[in-house]
Formats: sequence, C-alpha cells, structure tokens
Amino acid sequence: MRDFSRWSHVLFLTLATVATASFAAGAAPEKPRARDLGIPFDGTPGRFNAITDVAGVTVGHTTLISGFGKLQVGHGPVRTGVTAVLPRGQDALSNPVFAAWFAQNGNGEMTGTTWVEESGFLEGPVMITNTHSVGVVRDAVIQWRVARAGADATGFYWSLPVVAETWDGWLNDINGFHVKPEHALHALDSAHAGAVEEGSVGGGTGMICNGYKGGIGSSSRVLSAKDGGYTVGVLVQCNYGTRDNLRIAGVAVGREIPAPEPYAFMPSDIVERGSIIVVVATDAPLLAHQLKRLAHRVTLGLGRNGSISGNGSGDIFIAFSTANSGAAATEHVVDLKMLPNDSLDPVFRATVEATEEAIVNSMVAAQDMTGVDDHRVIALPHAALRAVLKKYGRLVP
Repeated sequence: MRDFSRWSHVLFLTLATVATASFAAGAAPEKPRARDLGIPFDGTPGRFNAITDVAGVTVGHTTLISGFGKLQVGHGPVRTGVTAVLPRGQDALSNPVFAAWFAQNGNGEMTGTTWVEESGFLEGPVMITNTHSVGVVRDAVIQWRVARAGADATGFYWSLPVVAETWDGWLNDINGFHVKPEHALHALDSAHAGAVEEGSVGGGTGMICNGYKGGIGSSSRVLSAKDGGYTVGVLVQCNYGTRDNLRIAGVAVGREIPAPEPYAFMPSDIVERGSIIVVVATDAPLLAHQLKRLAHRVTLGLGRNGSISGNGSGDIFIAFSTANSGAAATEHVVDLKMLPNDSLDPVFRATVEATEEAIVNSMVAAQDMTGVDDHRVIALPHAALRAVLKKYGRLVP
C-alpha cells in the first residue's frame, strides 16, 4: 500500500481539482470499495453508492498533506483538510432543508445545532474538519455566504454554520492551524455530484478508525417501489473505535488481523478514543421530528461494526431531507408533504445499512500513513480481511 509519509509536498488545489473533474463526470473512484472485496451488505445501493445518490447533494474536499518527520508546531507535518456536504448543491443557502441532529456521545463539536434543533432547518452546508479548525471553517462559511449574496449581503445579519470535527492530532500538526479560509472555500466551491472520494481525503485525511487508518466513507440505499423508491445516503468522517471491538459482516476481524498499535501511548484495545461524524441525507418527505428519529438510527449502524460509543468519543450525527423544496418560504403559508410514521421502517433500515457500509468504505479506501514524529498507522489490509471473512463463510464469491 502507498505510504503518505514521503509526500514532502502536495498542492491541495491540484489534487482537489483533479478529483472534482473526474468525479463530476461520474467516474468510479480508483480505490477499491468494500463491495469490491466481496464484503456482504444488506440492501440495495444507488448508482454511486454514496450520499450524492440523493439528487442535489454535492460533496467537496480540500486535502492538505505536506512534510514528514519531527513535529514542528506551525510547520508540520500536515495531515488534515476540510470536507463540505451541500444539501442542494450551490442552492444550499437559498433553499434550506428540514433537518435534525443527535449526539450519541458528546465528546465533540458540531456548531449551529441549537438553531437546527429550534428551527427544524439546515440553512447551508455541513462542514467537517479537525478539532482545532472548527472556528476558521465556520468563519469561512459566513464569508462564503456573504460573497455569494453579492449586493444582497446586507441581508445576512447573522449566520450559524454547521461545522463538525474529529481529532487528527496523532498524525497532524493540529496546533499549527494549517486549515485556512481558502481551504474551506475551495471545498465548498468544488463540491460535485457523482462518486465521492473516500479514505484519507478532506477532513478525514489524518483520522484513525478502529485501530486502522480511517477517514471519509459514503454509501446509499434505494428503497423498493412499494416503499416509495426513496433514497437514503450517508457520509461519515470515521475516527472512532478500538480494534478489539471491530466487526465487519458480523465477524470480529480486528481480533484476527494483527497490526502495530496506532497510538504508542495507549493500546487501542484498552480505551476507545476519537470520534465519528455522520451526515444522513434523504429525498423522503420527512419533517424535522422524523429526521431526529432517523439520526438516532445511525447508532445502530455503528453498533453493527462494533462501536460502544466510548467516553472519549464524539459521536454526532445530522440528518436532512431534500424534499419539500421551498418549505422555508417566509411570505406565504407552505403546503408540506410528510411520510406517515407507519411508513418509516424502510427508511430507518436504509439508514442503518448505509451507515454500516460507509464506515467500512472509509477504512477500505484508506492507505497507510505516517505523520508527526513518524507516527505510523496502517490501513486495514485487504487480503487479510478477505481471508478472515472467507474463514467464517462471510465472503461473497
């Protein structure tokens, strides 16, 4: 596997622009995904098996990788970035979506959620970065909103962007504040439909998941015609868990695939550290209180992969619906559609299934990485994973 330790310099704009060009055209990612390895999953995925299968949703990344060797705060090594999820693409600001959030364990941050809770709307993008870059990304989103408003910018008296984080300080110079406003702006402006780049990209660049290299992952499910034919998509920034707890396809693979400890000061089977951010999108006509219920179901997807949501983990989720366009209109009464509560079970199931697969996709796409002070984290080895699943009869031929 490629080791990013010797990437002495990477031009983030070049990487991100190339990725945007290929994915916007719907090209398949070059990295293998969980299904490519024969891992079995329940449910029917959409065309791209990604959150972008929900029409209108776009995703952008800025990836920052430079330097190697001893940590020099302010200089590197740098292993970080920003990921942007736009519910209605570049119309995310002018046409808010119904949304809700939920914290399974709150050792983390997602800004703007008190207004999401109060209003029932998400009024812009969802941004994900590292723990110490939340502020600069939040401010950049306000800058982006004002710039896009042009002459109407005087109407933006206040803005409460949604920005979430997970901690990448084991591999990244997190106190060097390498994420700048232009990086957040690029992630927003380059967001695209189609296939989503996964693994060590964007906000997930320096993340560790279940004792292996983690990062960004995505998946989707399409409901049957009798259940409405709706789509549910999930994107995760995966930085949680212990190797001992890791389950894939019901098999305790983490106990059977040896690897160096990712954290030298604390064995990964003793304490769960890190966090996971999950974004759920759907085109099913759900109102805010129903989306809260959807966000709760994310926890069951994590449970399928062995998570216990440990004390040190920030497990924070947000769900939104792209249905009911124009619901935030202020000048007239709005007519809404709502899926009956008795019809929600297939949407719940799709959320659980897509969450489970998105997490595994994030680990399968990740690659070995060496960061600050030569801390090295290996990726989940594909051949060994297939061998373990075959041993227990869980490998798809």
